[in-house]
Amino acid sequence: MRPKIESRRFRKMKNNVVECLVCERRCRIPPGGKGFCRNRMNIDGRFYYLYYGCLSALEPRPIEVKPLYHYYPGSTALTFSGYGCNFPCPWCQNWALSKADPAVMGCDYVPPEDLVLKALNTGCRGVCASFKEPTIHLEYVLDVSRKAGEHGLYSCIVTNGYMTLDSLRDMLEAGITGYSIDIKGCPKTYRRFLAADPEIVFRNAKYILDRGGHVEMVYLVVTRANDWEECIEYVLSRHHDLLGEDTPLHINRYYPAYKYNEPPTPLEKLLEIREEALREYSIKYVYIGNTIHYELQDTICPRCGKRVIIRRPGYVLNRLTSDHRCPRCGEKILIYEA
Repeated sequence: MRPKIESRRFRKMKNNVVECLVCERRCRIPPGGKGFCRNRMNIDGRFYYLYYGCLSALEPRPIEVKPLYHYYPGSTALTFSGYGCNFPCPWCQNWALSKADPAVMGCDYVPPEDLVLKALNTGCRGVCASFKEPTIHLEYVLDVSRKAGEHGLYSCIVTNGYMTLDSLRDMLEAGITGYSIDIKGCPKTYRRFLAADPEIVFRNAKYILDRGGHVEMVYLVVTRANDWEECIEYVLSRHHDLLGEDTPLHINRYYPAYKYNEPPTPLEKLLEIREEALREYSIKYVYIGNTIHYELQDTICPRCGKRVIIRRPGYVLNRLTSDHRCPRCGEKILIYEA
């Protein structure tokens, strides 16, 4: 039977209203109400996570599809997801999961120990919470990560990066070391579409890096939502100034989805942003994703230009030395493997 979990992250207010402290939306929820993500409910002034272990997806997937290119390259992670999200992105690629109400979606209860056992039995090196925002399932994700660590597996998440610092501390302490973080654009993008603040995302990414975690940023370039020059400059400059030149940046192509029907991002636009990131902001590892031009997903030595990790559908060719150096010039390449 799926347990109903009382949340650690809330603040009680007047008239039995609770403020959720799991993510930075900080929903204020009256008795009988649910938060924006529809996974948490105020029951008589006490705050509960209702859908612990209710999974919408569970399958082994290459770590590169997260995308995480510098985190256990070539490995497979057992990837899992629930329902709901704390962001209302109108272009969501996984809208069938993120926009679904968990109250009306059927699901089987999967205890953390069963999930980890499946990871071990399928030859995965780790586990990954993905497909839609994992933060809203904080308690379950933490328990899975702790259990995975007991068996020598890594833990990572694909996230919009909008958790509170308290939630983020819990994640790091539970052993979640890899973070693929979406940056949706500049402040204008966040105000218009999300009622949120990108500075919180950059704050959290820096917090992770400062504490030894691994971060890769993902900039989905959405036509007429975050693709004008001032917006691009904001993303690149904040990445450089706060996260540094070594933090990988994925510049991904948007395609129409859910409620957003602007045309796909022109490849020329993506190439221009990549060139700007490399030349003007000196970001060492810049990739273009969601295209058939797979050579743009290879890792290139920032010193000598040799292709040191080649990624193609179905395989990853890692040419690095055992200590993650370029075999031609000896440049140390950023790779996270504990």
